[in-house]
Amino acid sequence: MKTLVTAAVLASALLTAPASAGGDCTTEPKDKWMSEEAMKAKAAELGYEKIKVFKVSGTCYEIYGWNKEGKKAEVYFNPVTGDVVEAEID
Repeated sequence: MKTLVTAAVLASALLTAPASAGGDCTTEPKDKWMSEEAMKAKAAELGYEKIKVFKVSGTCYEIYGWNKEGKKAEVYFNPVTGDVVEAEID
């Protein structure tokens, strides 16, 4: 019974979790996007350092790394402008 309740709570949490930015950063085609190298440089200019993961997530660039204060950061960027769309800082 405990397993069933735990599974129900987990399923409920997943279904009610807020939508992430992954997937809706731009409507521009990929040939209009900044190169990955340019986006990494822009992220560094914005203070995101020691990037461990850099990937395409939907229509966003997404990084996992640390900010200049040394806090963990998960950040979604508009791949055309390099603007931060969403950031989660721990």
